[in-house]
Amino acid sequence: MSLPAIETETKVHRLPGAAKVLALPAPSSAAALQSRVMPLLRALATRIVPPLVTLAALLLIWELLCSRTGSSLPPPSQVINDSWELIIDPFYDRGGLDKGLFWHLFASLKRVMLGYAIAAVIGVALGTLIGQSTWAMRGLDPIFQVLRTVPPLAWLPLSLAAFRDGEPSAIFVIFVTAVWPIVINTAVGIRNIPQDYRNVARVLRLNPAEYAIKIMIPAAAPYIFTGLKIGIGLSWLAIVAAEMLIGGVGIGFFIWDAWNSSLISDIIVALTYVGIVGFLLDRLVALVAHAVTRGTANS
Repeated sequence: MSLPAIETETKVHRLPGAAKVLALPAPSSAAALQSRVMPLLRALATRIVPPLVTLAALLLIWELLCSRTGSSLPPPSQVINDSWELIIDPFYDRGGLDKGLFWHLFASLKRVMLGYAIAAVIGVALGTLIGQSTWAMRGLDPIFQVLRTVPPLAWLPLSLAAFRDGEPSAIFVIFVTAVWPIVINTAVGIRNIPQDYRNVARVLRLNPAEYAIKIMIPAAAPYIFTGLKIGIGLSWLAIVAAEMLIGGVGIGFFIWDAWNSSLISDIIVALTYVGIVGFLLDRLVALVAHAVTRGTANS
C-alpha cells in the first residue's frame, strides 16, 4: 500500500518596501564607440558641409556661365583639362624657371616668412616703445600714420635702387607691408593694460624685465596677435604683386608669365593655390594666438 505524497509548500516572506535589484545589460563596445563618434561627426558635418555645398553651387554657376560660346574665361571642366599636368605634378623641376607650383609657392613663402619675421620683431619692439613712452608716441606715431598709408608696391622702386637685387627688395616690401599693423596693435595693447596690473607690479617691486614677461606681454598678447594675424595676410598679398615685377621663381612671377603666355587655366589653378596657402597661414597664426592667449585673441 503506497503512502500518499506529502506536499510541502515553502513560503517566501518579503519585507514590505524592499527594492528588487535588476541587473542591466552592459553596453556593447560598438554602442559606446558610436556614442563618442556621432557627436564628432555631426560637429564636423556642420563645419564642412555648408562650405562644400556653397563651393559646388559656385562651380556649377561658373560652369554654366563660362560654357557659352564667346566666353573669355574657361569653365572649371576646361581648367582641369588644360592644367591637369600642373595640378597632379606640382613638384616637377626642369631647370631654370620651368618648375612646378610647389617650388614657386615655396620660394614665395621663404620671402614672406623672412620679411614677416623681421617685421614681427621690429614691430613688437616699436609698438612696445610707443605704448610705454608718451614722448615716443608723440614723436613716432604721426610719422608711422603717414608711412603706413603708402601702398606697399610704391616702396619697390626705392628698394630696388637701394639693394640692387630683387630678392632683398621683395623681402623689404614684405617687411614694410606687415610692420604697421603690428606696431599699431602692439602700441594699443600696451596702452590698454589695466592700471591695476601696473599697481600690482609696483607692489611686488618687479624690475622692467619681470614686468615685461609677467604682466605687460601677457596682457597685451591679444592685441599683438591681432596685428600679427593682419600682417601675415597683407604679406601674402604683397608678395604676389611684388614678384610680378621682380621676376624669378615665385608664385607672382608664375602668374604673370602665364598671363604673357595666355594660359588662363594655369592662372586660375595658381590663384587657387594662393588662396589655400593664404588661408593656411591665417589659420596657423590664429592657432598660435589661441594657444598663447588661451582663446582671448580674435580668431
